[in-house]
Amino acid sequence: MKKLTRVAAAALLACAVALPAATTATAVAATAADVPRADRIAATGPDRPAGRMAVPAPTGAYGVGSSVLHLVDRSRTDPWVPAADGRELMVTVHYPSARPAAGGRTPGRPAPYATRDEARLLLKAAAIEDPASIRRLERARAHSAVDVRPAPGRHPLVVLSPGFGMPRFTLTALAVDLASRGYVVASIDHAYESSGTSTPDGRVLTCVACTVMEESGWTEGALVSATRAADTRFVLDRLTGPRPAWRYASSVDRTRIGMAGHSIGGASAATAMASDRRIDAGVNMDGTFWDAPPADGLGGRPFLLLGTDGHRPGGEDTSWDSVWAALGGAKHWLTVDRADHLGFSDAPVLFDHFGIPGGGDLPAGRAVAVTRAYVAAFFDEHLRGREQPLLDGPDPSHPEVRFHRP
Repeated sequence: MKKLTRVAAAALLACAVALPAATTATAVAATAADVPRADRIAATGPDRPAGRMAVPAPTGAYGVGSSVLHLVDRSRTDPWVPAADGRELMVTVHYPSARPAAGGRTPGRPAPYATRDEARLLLKAAAIEDPASIRRLERARAHSAVDVRPAPGRHPLVVLSPGFGMPRFTLTALAVDLASRGYVVASIDHAYESSGTSTPDGRVLTCVACTVMEESGWTEGALVSATRAADTRFVLDRLTGPRPAWRYASSVDRTRIGMAGHSIGGASAATAMASDRRIDAGVNMDGTFWDAPPADGLGGRPFLLLGTDGHRPGGEDTSWDSVWAALGGAKHWLTVDRADHLGFSDAPVLFDHFGIPGGGDLPAGRAVAVTRAYVAAFFDEHLRGREQPLLDGPDPSHPEVRFHRP
């Protein structure tokens, strides 16, 4: 296993976990100094907005439906809790709805952003424990309606994997936008790797992996990537196999599958592609690679690197240079000025709403817009065969984005 150079990092809202880096690179991630401390947060408390948190509305033509799946792979032992009954996953599936959104709202029962326990534990990690804030996050809505009928036809599938310590709902802004553009999107909570994951029977799975990684000296990043790759294979089996777990699985186009992730979730996209030929295209959003790409460079399948300025060629994280050189097929390397490590998730929106210092210098609205635009363009071109000029070079509508072709 590779060993982490000492760069402490934060999961969303200052979960006390780290984002791994190789011994040959310094990972670009939030350092311990970037973690919002209780005294800093308290000072901003009176200015926190009092209303319900709003996830940015999706931009596509479809309304959005959502389903939550509880999946257990009993063929595997959980690496973090070996006594558990298999490898347990919670998955949210967002998908295009048969009924268009009206005034930004998809007709039907609004889907929650997070459960109360998930909201409580995420905010607790940022030293926010007042009941009013927990209620605001619990009552946030995700611009989707629960289990509504999907739009006709078959739609490409995209799997999303969050950063280490971060719940799946922290990629909601991207998930609902992709769904509104006609994708089925499966966001995975990897068991015992998030601040808190609620299960249907009332249990809450907390970040046992955070403790294990810290005690091991952060040497097990490759184990995280390999475990998430196996999680992804299992989710694909349950969505596209002969006995699918999702009631609307016939909506999935099994011949067009992509994967994207944030931080180690993005690195895991490459690991998953290397072991599963069903995944046709992948995206790494600011994640340090733990594993070298296979000798065939992912078999010529396309890959997008989208990150902070520190991930530019020759930057602080040299794992991107190594992987880029090995990749075959269509590949794109983009960095975003003024973005920080968490800026490719919902973190900027949460930082703004709860008055938490940090989040980089790129405004939340721009951070969300840039991530949505380039991830969607990548999958539109490489899963749908629709040529995307946005991927060809700098665009005046996104002046923050830099293209690299070493």
